[in-house]
Amino acid sequence: MELLSADVVPEYARDVKQEAREFADEHVAPNAEECFRAGEYPWDVLEAGRDAGLVAQDIGEEYGGRGLDVVEMLAVAEEWFRADAGIALSLQLASFGAEIVEKYGTDEQKEAYLRPVAEGDQLTGLAVSEPETGSDLSGMETTAEKDEDADEWVLNGEKYWIGNGVEGDWLTVYARTGEDPDNRYGNHSLFIVPTDADGYDAEHIPEKMGMRASKQAHIVFDDCRIPADNLVGHEGAGFMMLAEFFNFGRVVVSGHGLGLAAAAIEEAWSFVHDREQFGRTIADFQAVQHGLADMQIEFESARALAYRAAQKVRDGENAGRWAAMSKVKATETATDCAEQGMQFHGGRSILTDRRIARVYRDVRIPVIYEGANEIQRNLVYRQS
Repeated sequence: MELLSADVVPEYARDVKQEAREFADEHVAPNAEECFRAGEYPWDVLEAGRDAGLVAQDIGEEYGGRGLDVVEMLAVAEEWFRADAGIALSLQLASFGAEIVEKYGTDEQKEAYLRPVAEGDQLTGLAVSEPETGSDLSGMETTAEKDEDADEWVLNGEKYWIGNGVEGDWLTVYARTGEDPDNRYGNHSLFIVPTDADGYDAEHIPEKMGMRASKQAHIVFDDCRIPADNLVGHEGAGFMMLAEFFNFGRVVVSGHGLGLAAAAIEEAWSFVHDREQFGRTIADFQAVQHGLADMQIEFESARALAYRAAQKVRDGENAGRWAAMSKVKATETATDCAEQGMQFHGGRSILTDRRIARVYRDVRIPVIYEGANEIQRNLVYRQS
């Protein structure tokens, strides 16, 4: 069964998709169970990904990357997440948020911060969510105040669920810089924050039920001082820059869902054709056949939407609406396929060494990150 066929993928993205598949087969899938059990950051796989020229390559060629666009990143994501979501997320978070710096940063910022990430010498991340605030971008409370005398910004507050908050060398941090009640979308800005700055402290969040090879952090800023030049773009423009960036990110998250759905279908198909009950294989029962048919129908629908959305985002055509639709469809298809796959496996589904059990744990996460799916439905309606 070939679920992630190349025929739906634009021709220019097929080579990198094949590279991603070969890498996943050699480095991701063989390490999936061990990394899940250990719950440790997959440093060796990350280094292999860098050597293969597949990590942080959405950064432009001018700064050492390959300039992979959103369609190509979607093609990579579905291959990696089919092999293992936890390892895949760590690989893709290696440059998370760097696209914002590339688009809005100064030449000096780009050279100093993007090149080391693209060349595999540094890790970065994006710090937005907070302990009490997730999808409400205008409600984030971490502050950045300008110290004019020292020509610095001073950050105070907390961030939560931050990939590479511990491992990273620098983060793009979203912080409140204004309090205008009549302009709730103009009160936040984005900053480059080195993780060795005074007043920066991070620790890993305790064990998660899924994607255990990807590590997230709780960050505390306590009078964390950074140079004034570390402001990205313009003061007060953070919300709009972030909203635009998330259109790109949500399409890539569609690839997370597609890869997980493909894994669930593969496992279910294999199991029901091998397992016998009442003198015949489970696949001989019509109810099971209908279930497998429905899984494939929903998967193909989600995949067609994801690649259409990727091209819409690439071309700037009502990007927010298409990104939101594809993120919802792909991630919810993954949860449905995993649920059905668990049911087909029966009691064996709860064994932790089963791939379907890992997929079932993992699918619960993409429906939340990059904006919960309830928020995505709001965006679809408002932008229609």
